[in-house]
Amino acid sequence: MKEFKTIEFNIENKIGTITLNRPGIHNAFNEVMIGEIIDCFEEIETMNYDTIRVVILKGKGKSFCAGADLKWMKGVANYSYQENYLESYKLSMCFNAVYSCKFPTIAMVHGAAIGGANGLLAACDFVLAHKNTVFSLSEVKIGIVPACISPYVMKRVGEYKSKELMLTGMRFNGKEAQKAGLANWSFGEKKLKEKLEDLISKLKSSGPIAVSTCKQLLYDVENVWSHEQAMENTAKMIAELRQSDEGQEGMSSFLEKRKPNWTLDN
Repeated sequence: MKEFKTIEFNIENKIGTITLNRPGIHNAFNEVMIGEIIDCFEEIETMNYDTIRVVILKGKGKSFCAGADLKWMKGVANYSYQENYLESYKLSMCFNAVYSCKFPTIAMVHGAAIGGANGLLAACDFVLAHKNTVFSLSEVKIGIVPACISPYVMKRVGEYKSKELMLTGMRFNGKEAQKAGLANWSFGEKKLKEKLEDLISKLKSSGPIAVSTCKQLLYDVENVWSHEQAMENTAKMIAELRQSDEGQEGMSSFLEKRKPNWTLDN
């Protein structure tokens, strides 16, 4: 794994943790951080299930992420259309790298999640937010729109809630984010840690290949397949998994009333 300037990455007990590491500016992202997040997720994709099972995304210091770095935005404002397009497309690639990760992803959100930060968290499979986190999709306040984050936010909260959040740029807290569907859960610090441990335990107790395949299934059903393709491809998928080593072990352990072998070293 390469060394990073704006993020940290470590693996412990098969849990990979990506930490946004610009605490002095509330982990605001620039072109370097965007590229490093992409690089990190690309490296994670090459890892096997004996190395990593879950990926956590969080921020160091007082905030999860304050959105775009103001110095970076000042420079981008002077870019040509083509330069702006290429920079923005890289941001879209960053969100998609999170969204399409083969391992379950969990965003741990605290302090503030402003603007593009909501793309990072919405692209994760699960979002755990401190109840006092300040959220805002504030792009319209400065004359732009939450374009690159919109596919991921809208998947989470739907069209009409997206209108409320995006058109007003309103601020809201963790509990309101949970109610909107942007966060799965929102608690105080102690209960948030307990929920994280419980969630990780549930994910690690499931077949690792099955979890990864289920993620791909959800991606394809939502984004790729027609109805007819879904009928055919899902039938093929379950037939293949029933015959796989993991599928055979899972069904045998269930019938024999024992734990499957992938839980023995967790």
